[in-house]
Amino acid sequence: MKFVDFICKDAIITDLGNTEKEDVIREMVEALAKAGQLPKDESENIITAILKREEFGSTGIGHGIAVPHTKLPTVDTLVGSVAVSKTGVDFASIDGSDVHLFFMVISPLDRSTDHLRVLERTSKQLQNETFCRFLKQSETIDDIWQLLEEADNDQFTS
Repeated sequence: MKFVDFICKDAIITDLGNTEKEDVIREMVEALAKAGQLPKDESENIITAILKREEFGSTGIGHGIAVPHTKLPTVDTLVGSVAVSKTGVDFASIDGSDVHLFFMVISPLDRSTDHLRVLERTSKQLQNETFCRFLKQSETIDDIWQLLEEADNDQFTS
């Protein structure tokens, strides 16, 4: 599955306004809800589900990257967002580093295979240092979207 198949362009955040883990998750979920990708009345349940997932182990995978995610019965489609933090966020990453790049994935319970494919694809692409460096330097939503399209077309080599 390609980034453009599940990332909501209207929910991309180029400079997160928050620096606390829960507030970042809230900001990203609210951006998806505002973009019409999530039921607005489910935002609190989604935030709670993501935070509960974080209790099992941080989705901060190291190297300044986090992939918060959850599956819920109240969500109809697999959706995602990208956010960049210029200052960095203590996300309890496995390597202890602050997180600057966030890829959020939310999917229905009945799309477990797609959920796993998206997490695998995202994790693989985020291993590419060039891709991550360009994302961190992005100033606009269009810049980030272009990078996602380029990644979808395998224009970054590991």
